[in-house]
Amino acid sequence: MPVLLRFIVILVLVGQAWGAAAESLTCGHLYDSVTGKPIENAVVSSGPRLVRTDANGHFVIAASSEGFQARAPGYRVRSFTADQGHDILMEPFSAKALYLSHYGIAEPILRNPALQMIENTELNALVIDLKGDRGQVAFKVDHPMASEIGAQKILTVKDGKRLLASLKAKDVYTIARIVVFKDDLLAKARPDLAIRTEGGDIWRDGEGMAWVDPFFREVWEYNISLAEQAARMGFDEIQFDYVRFPDRRGLRFARENQEENRVGAISGFLATARQRLERYPVFLSADIFGYVCWSEKDVEIGQRLEDLSVHLDYISPMLYPSGFGHGVGMYRNPVKHPYEIISLSLNRAQQRTGLPGARFRPWLQAFRDYAFDRRSFGEHEIRAQIEASDDFGSSGWMLWNARNVYSQAGLLKKSYEAYADQVMESAPAHPKL
Repeated sequence: MPVLLRFIVILVLVGQAWGAAAESLTCGHLYDSVTGKPIENAVVSSGPRLVRTDANGHFVIAASSEGFQARAPGYRVRSFTADQGHDILMEPFSAKALYLSHYGIAEPILRNPALQMIENTELNALVIDLKGDRGQVAFKVDHPMASEIGAQKILTVKDGKRLLASLKAKDVYTIARIVVFKDDLLAKARPDLAIRTEGGDIWRDGEGMAWVDPFFREVWEYNISLAEQAARMGFDEIQFDYVRFPDRRGLRFARENQEENRVGAISGFLATARQRLERYPVFLSADIFGYVCWSEKDVEIGQRLEDLSVHLDYISPMLYPSGFGHGVGMYRNPVKHPYEIISLSLNRAQQRTGLPGARFRPWLQAFRDYAFDRRSFGEHEIRAQIEASDDFGSSGWMLWNARNVYSQAGLLKKSYEAYADQVMESAPAHPKL
């Protein structure tokens, strides 16, 4: 073939390829459906491809046959197609959740009252154990290690997709709680992965539970793989708990137990999880100690706020007033000041990170005090915590009771929330829209 003709053919082929690529590109903007403001740094995905919006909410992405999805902290995930227009409105959303263990979600005596509360009050979400405090994986998953170590011996939820579909039908936002480094089953089955005492024995915490070493990548892989399965199952959010070192000195790990190593392990785990989960339409959150909001150090557990925040959609500090045994600021008896404890802690965390309020969703106390005067946390205490969180502008809140027993005390009735929604819907849209 003559050189000139060959050059012309190449130009034609390149032009066709360029034209096809250009035709497959889709661009648009994401806006808040209430305020009309553009949404920055949101994720827009189409199949395996994903991009983030700029300061104007603008995105450009190569389309696939799977359509598009957009997500951003503080909003519901939005699915759309190329022919639905290029100005995409995102609905603000705040999760207001109860915690149910793997037994709680399976037992009607605990599950049904929780669902009834969601139906009758402002609650709209559940935090459900996928992997609990003892290392048991209550949902049926396809994972060799989970089977080998006995984590699947008791399956309380045999059909996770069916359960989640039933909850979605009730418009319940679902959060999969995965306890990471507190894992008695894995530590016993794989003692080479366990945290040890200075004498070389497997260390156990106050509950007699063994933990696994956060420095081991094999432990990371196990928990991230479970998170991926939870995402494929249909959970809206993955929440890592016990994503930390034990708050105990004198233990042996695979690496030297000093702050930068600890922070590197915890932040490294979350960064890896973020990368692996980004292709799924799920949010990522993690539970942190309440004192982490206040300390510039890692409080000897590897949780340093500034390092954690870059990898998470939602930061969930455990702001139980009873948990602040040494007090906070001028409040030496935090259970007497639930509003102030929540408010001060969230504002302190925001000042340190510079993040908007929507990036925080705290755990609130719905159990009897154990550290001060043994008071019950009833209507006054629960309402005060909720109002502090709402006034701060967090993306909702979560109520914790290990027994999974809750009351409607302190919660608004659904009618009030419906009225608020009606007011929001009637708010004028941004002129541009």
